[in-house]
Amino acid sequence: MSPVAKAATKKKSVKQVVSDDVEIDYSLNDLLLRGRVSAQATSKELPSGDKVVEFRLIITRSEREGVDTLDIAAWSAKSRKIALTLQGDEWIEVSGSIHRRFWQSPTGVASRWQIEADEILRL
Repeated sequence: MSPVAKAATKKKSVKQVVSDDVEIDYSLNDLLLRGRVSAQATSKELPSGDKVVEFRLIITRSEREGVDTLDIAAWSAKSRKIALTLQGDEWIEVSGSIHRRFWQSPTGVASRWQIEADEILRL
């Protein structure tokens, strides 16, 4: 299933009948991005032993001049393998979610926002 079809399927809502005292959480952390890879991806092994492949995606802004450069992380074996074969200026589509990562730095706790790629597709 393509990332576009997968995203469309995820967005279908199911109506639930609940009592007045039950709160429904309508949160959704699902995104689809298309852009150009800025440079070849890099692989890291974290102190925890987890492996991640990271790269940046350049996306042109539609409303105004300029671009956004987003950090993409591939955590699963499949997405890591695909990410390592990407070349700079290659057009891709990424489906996934956004997460805030925290770690201990020499100056204290640090954090950054990162896109977690579930699927990477060449265009």
